Amino acid sequence: MEKALWYLFAGTRGGANRVRIIRELEERPRNANELAERLGVDYNTVTHHLDMLEEHDVVDPGERDYGKLYFLTDRFERHWETFESITEEVS
Repeated sequence: MEKALWYLFAGTRGGANRVRIIRELEERPRNANELAERLGVDYNTVTHHLDMLEEHDVVDPGERDYGKLYFLTDRFERHWETFESITEEVS
């Protein structure tokens, strides 16, 4: 998981937006539209980042198709300290 986190947040151009998405989901589950509005980012950009985060087991989509909420996974939350140290280093 640590390698995946480095890749997602420090190894690619979209890392900063993915960090912002995680910060929003830390507060509470949100859907892609809410995230796009809150972050001032295009909806398609947000869904791209959510797909990447889901692929690496960082977020888990809810059961609904329309207005699907995204949650942080338990696995990711167990690596929260790693996430924080990565974000401190790349900020």
